Amino acid sequence: SGCGKSTMLRVFNRMNDLIEGVRTNGEVLIDDTDILNSHTDLVALRKKVGMVFQRPNPFPLSIYENIVFGEKIHGESITRDKLDEIVEKSLKDVLLWDELKDKLNEPALKLSLEQKQRLCIARLIAVKPDILLMDEPCSTLDPQATARVEELMRELKNKYTIIIVTHNMQQAARVSDDTGFMLLGELIEFGNTDTIFTTPKDKRTEDYITGRYG
Repeated sequence: SGCGKSTMLRVFNRMNDLIEGVRTNGEVLIDDTDILNSHTDLVALRKKVGMVFQRPNPFPLSIYENIVFGEKIHGESITRDKLDEIVEKSLKDVLLWDELKDKLNEPALKLSLEQKQRLCIARLIAVKPDILLMDEPCSTLDPQATARVEELMRELKNKYTIIIVTHNMQQAARVSDDTGFMLLGELIEFGNTDTIFTTPKDKRTEDYITGRYG
């Protein structure tokens, strides 16, 4: 905790810009474009790079209206049939359609924590992002719900680039292809997950993984 994971995550969609006094130096390239450039369209960037927060944050609207919210903001005039199609596809992608298809007009705030988190992911993918940022997406969930969300991540990574922040080493080992270890604001090591967990190059990484501290 406090090593800079979430701060780094928020660099990728410029959420840090919303914090008074924050400065960001250097380059961050997404599709060969430096997103720190002053001419970056932040609305377009945040559509392309969506974020799921530590605590699920559905809007105080119906399940249906939560999912189409972004499409209504970003899209031009769109038919009800098209919106219905977007809702169905998004809920199917997060494995919620069968549970919620008969409850679309009910308040999203009545859902379980796990369902709320899945709904927030569905709301994101409805606007067709390229990258999903997930900031401790399972920290408020029980072990069973965590397992189901991890299963969802493994499904979604076939369609999206996912960057997840977690201090749960076992979760990092289970769901990621590549892992970075951060300590006191510094990225100590980054590489293939199996390599990081079995033969890390930096002693600080090895010490953390083997439980010498942390």
